[in-house]
Amino acid sequence: MKVLVIGGGGREHAIVRALARSAHSPELFCAPGNAGIADDAQCLPEVAADDVEAIVAAAREQKIDLVVVGPEAALVAGAVDALEDAGIPAFGPSAAAAELEGSKAFAKELMAEAGVPTASHVLLRSRAEAVEQLARASYPAVLKADGLAAGKGVIICADEAEARAAADVFFTEQRFGETTVVLEEFLEGEELSLLAICDGENVVALAPAQDYKRIFDGDEGPNTGGMGSYSPVPGFGPDEVAEIVDAVHRPIVAAMARRGRPFHGVLYAGLMIGPDGPKVLEFNTRFGDPETQAVLPRLRSDLVDLCLAAREPGGLAGAEAEFGEDWAVTLVLASAGYPESSSKGDAIGGLERAAELAEVTHAGTAERDGEIVTAGGRVLNLTALGGSPAEARDRAYDAAGRIEFDGKQMRTDIAARAVDRVPS
Repeated sequence: MKVLVIGGGGREHAIVRALARSAHSPELFCAPGNAGIADDAQCLPEVAADDVEAIVAAAREQKIDLVVVGPEAALVAGAVDALEDAGIPAFGPSAAAAELEGSKAFAKELMAEAGVPTASHVLLRSRAEAVEQLARASYPAVLKADGLAAGKGVIICADEAEARAAADVFFTEQRFGETTVVLEEFLEGEELSLLAICDGENVVALAPAQDYKRIFDGDEGPNTGGMGSYSPVPGFGPDEVAEIVDAVHRPIVAAMARRGRPFHGVLYAGLMIGPDGPKVLEFNTRFGDPETQAVLPRLRSDLVDLCLAAREPGGLAGAEAEFGEDWAVTLVLASAGYPESSSKGDAIGGLERAAELAEVTHAGTAERDGEIVTAGGRVLNLTALGGSPAEARDRAYDAAGRIEFDGKQMRTDIAARAVDRVPS
């Protein structure tokens, strides 16, 4: 069996590793991959992760039996549709279903229809409308670009001046395109990520995780693509997870089916757990990053089987995802200047020594003259397992201390709250 993973980051490296544990013993490919993934799969560096035509051509050429699409851009661009039309099985939502992530305005509309709890909001369709609405808003408030923004499209604003500056960024910067801006109520509480695999009808929850979006300790500084995660999460056992799935995931899957957009793939709910219970902050239509790096190493079920079953309507009926009792803590090591910029070409040392303590997945690396160098903002992920959050956390930070490159950034408080809540 041949399986192709689309993408080249830490998430895709974690997916490759999980697929490699399958009883199917698949031959693994990754497009484009990176310097670390090349140790675990045959990389196709000439195939860009958002080039749908090239993805289909590569899958045909390699006679691929299953494609697992990692990045959101490829899903929104219709990679799964194109692969299935070509007769190549693919795991992930159609472009129509991926609009749940591709448009925050659409997601809000669907949540209202399905009765899924979320923050109150107003849609701003022009700068003039923004000026009017922001003058009446309560603060703090949240502004979100409607479309894909690679984790950089959310700004929490303390006052009207900050909100107007954020709106100016969203309406004027080319990377956000012709956008609508969502002005949203600021929710307080604790964040939780819950991913589930869906077959258009059924929902199979994965283990809950908690991630850290801000660059600095104490959740300070600008948002990033994610600086770390851990799984499981204290206080969210099977009963609590089932309640969230019933309140959030199943109503959305049912609403998508009613609209003729059956949802197949991973439905990621980013939640705020507050005094009124869970409310949805965002939906993603793929494996989260860096949650996947903490969740999949604990997965005991066969990921290939889950992906294949999710393609078929009703294929997951009666299925469950089984996880080990261990804890996982994932640290993200970022390059100098991230998230505003990134330093590239810096030599990385200590990889083999770090791998003695943790699973090392590569996010932004390249090979240059026989050595591994930085090639992106988020460079490496280190995931350590342990019998308690304290043990896993200690191993992860010990491993991180063995990695060396100029300007290395990492948070020092990942999973600290789990350690405080769970006795060793």
